Amino acid sequence: MATPDFVLSLREKIGTAPLWLAGVTAVVVRGDEVLLVKRADTGAWTPVTGIVDPGEDPSDAAVRETLEEADLEVVAERLASIGVTREVVYPNGDRAQYLDHTFVMRHVSGAPAPADGENTEARWFRLDELPPMSDDMLRRLDAALSDEQAARFGKPTR
Repeated sequence: MATPDFVLSLREKIGTAPLWLAGVTAVVVRGDEVLLVKRADTGAWTPVTGIVDPGEDPSDAAVRETLEEADLEVVAERLASIGVTREVVYPNGDRAQYLDHTFVMRHVSGAPAPADGENTEARWFRLDELPPMSDDMLRRLDAALSDEQAARFGKPTR
C-alpha cells in the first residue's frame, strides 16, 4: 500500500497541510552488494524507504517495508543515521517532512522483486557500480556502508 491508512485519515482532516512523519530507510547489504529499488512514481533508484506506523518500532518498520517492497527477509543490524528530510510535495499537493531513521539491514533470505507496486524493479548492485542517485540517498548509503558504530546526525544540505 502506498499511503498508510492513518495518513489518509489525517489527510481527511488537514487536507494538504504539512505532516511530520517518522520514516525509515533500509540499506540491505549482502557482501559487496546493496539492494536498491526503482520507484514507480519517480523512476529513481533508492534503498527501500517507508513510513513508520503509529506505535511501530522504526527497526521493525524497516524490516516490514523491505518485505513489502522487495520481498526479502532481513534483520536490522545498526542505526546508521537519523535526520530530517526536506519537505516533500507530492503530485496531489500533499506535503510531508520525515524524521528518517536509516538502518543497516542484513539479508536473510529471498530474491529481490518489486512486491507491492511501489517499485518497478528491485535488485542487487555492486557497491562500485551504483546507479545515479540523489545526494540525500547517497548520504544515507554512505552512513550505512561506513564502519562507524555510532549513528550520524544532521540536516541534508540544500
